[in-house]
Amino acid sequence: MKAVAYLSCLPADDPACLVDVVLPEPTATGRDLLVRVEAVSVNPVDAKLRRHVPPPAGQPRVLGYDVAGVVQAVGPDATLFRPGQQVWYAGDRKRQGGNAEFQLVDERLVGRMPATLDFAQAAAMPLTTITAWEALFDRLQLPRIQPGEAAQPPAEGTLLITAAAGGVGSIAIQLAKCLAGVRVVATASRPESHAQALALGTDLVIDHGQPTTLSISQQLADAGIRWVDWIFSISHTDAHFAELAKSISPFGRLCVIDETGPIDVRLLKARSASLHWEGMFTRSGFNLPDMGAQGALLNQVADLVDAGCIRSTHSQTAGRINAADLRAAHAAVETGRTVGKIVLAGF
Repeated sequence: MKAVAYLSCLPADDPACLVDVVLPEPTATGRDLLVRVEAVSVNPVDAKLRRHVPPPAGQPRVLGYDVAGVVQAVGPDATLFRPGQQVWYAGDRKRQGGNAEFQLVDERLVGRMPATLDFAQAAAMPLTTITAWEALFDRLQLPRIQPGEAAQPPAEGTLLITAAAGGVGSIAIQLAKCLAGVRVVATASRPESHAQALALGTDLVIDHGQPTTLSISQQLADAGIRWVDWIFSISHTDAHFAELAKSISPFGRLCVIDETGPIDVRLLKARSASLHWEGMFTRSGFNLPDMGAQGALLNQVADLVDAGCIRSTHSQTAGRINAADLRAAHAAVETGRTVGKIVLAGF
């Protein structure tokens, strides 16, 4: 089968950083699905692994942790899907990724693909959706309401999402408004990021990007917000942590997903605020018995998409699944300035 892999850790502008390879087609065993990959999207984790985590000596490593495709075959113990069904998933970092014609994935990590999306639109969502869902509802413990209904009584509290126009932020805004009904404040640094956050339903956008800009806490105060109850810090946590600590309410909760530099967690002590980490590969990485929670939440989000409550964060289809187009997509993601998600479709 065709695949795109890396053989050593190289920068995105090196033609050898990602290469086209031919690998044996895998066979489904146990609870695995063999999926024919139709589209993939590119995430920061792909670029970080390619740049910093060497593959096993002499072996190509295939990346790609956002996939939409069709079930080709099922293992003998698989019961949740059958051949021919359209699926979406993020998968498991311990296994070969989705930048290949076929991929094996544990069925518990897989959801049914929304009927109203095409493969490219669907591939933009699984990893960021799982990350945002677990951060908001498992780590930050936002209240839940029924989709499309106002909270009864009206939901109280404010959620701050940093770098909210990227892949994770774009889905987090929608989940928070659809399933929690809380006030959402987003940070953005460019006009297009500001517009994206507003278009997705955020209540207020503040600027975190310019050296001359007022501080986050001051911009919140100017908007009449003394502090926020929850913070979802997506990017550059170390650069903003002192301001985030000033902005969190007493007993508030702060969730971080980026590989931040050193932060002084003592700044949270006076407010008894708590710090939480979210990594969507934790369940699969430790083979936890509740891995099926990720497939279940993808099914719930598929229903929300089909009901018109959540929309895809797909921003562009930037070519085919090949080394040249993936190198360009990696380079774009590494700028940290993308809005929404970059997708590749077909071989």
